[in-house]
Amino acid sequence: MAKRSQRIVLKFGSGILSTEHGIGLSRRQISRLATEVSALVHAGHECIIVSSGAVAAGLATLGLTARPKELAAKQACAAVGQSQLMHSYASAFSRQKLGVAQLLLTHSDLDSRTRHRNTRNTLAHLLARHNVVPIINENDSVAVEELNFGDNDRLSAEVAILVEADLLIILTSVDGLQDSAGETVPLVRDVNEVAGFVRADKGHVSTGGMVTKLQAVQLAVNAGIPVNIASGRKPGLLKAIVAGQRIGTHFPAR
Repeated sequence: MAKRSQRIVLKFGSGILSTEHGIGLSRRQISRLATEVSALVHAGHECIIVSSGAVAAGLATLGLTARPKELAAKQACAAVGQSQLMHSYASAFSRQKLGVAQLLLTHSDLDSRTRHRNTRNTLAHLLARHNVVPIINENDSVAVEELNFGDNDRLSAEVAILVEADLLIILTSVDGLQDSAGETVPLVRDVNEVAGFVRADKGHVSTGGMVTKLQAVQLAVNAGIPVNIASGRKPGLLKAIVAGQRIGTHFPAR
């Protein structure tokens, strides 16, 4: 039985926020996800979003037809796209009578004792308002971890640990961790036992793939936080996961 009120960190990857071709944002997707998150907030849950998508948002403005490989070009896309990403979220949540707050973090922010404490206090204050959804992204214009490695997967786990979340939900473009036969694995108690299922491939928009997701899972479950990996393209899953239904792949806390 799920708790009546939970603190939930939700990670939205680039692959579920962008258009089919990865150029620009899918306003329809963002609106749907915002509606589902808003329903959780109005039901009494505390929700924090860790969102990628700034690079995809900036591609069209800079006249690019594919994600660039050069770091400076990626950072330029992120600098242009971050405001577009937040505007889309602000518009979508406003229709649900909620505000949004933007936090741009680097991993060094969470490594620094002072900045770690300041970030935690800021998030606690925002969540106490019950009418604001914090939206966190890596500060891609000055940091490179997401751009080169993890599509915010690790950051989502670090944020979940920071706020002592009850649950981390990672929404991606697949239904969950898949076994060698292509079937979704419903329950994983030991990440090491399923490492052999992971392929190196990833979506043309994403930067992480399942490898970085499992690394994030390991961080979270070791800190006592259960994780669900599920499809971000299928409506209604967030409410069901929070209610305790087994959807996608569930990783119990250790």
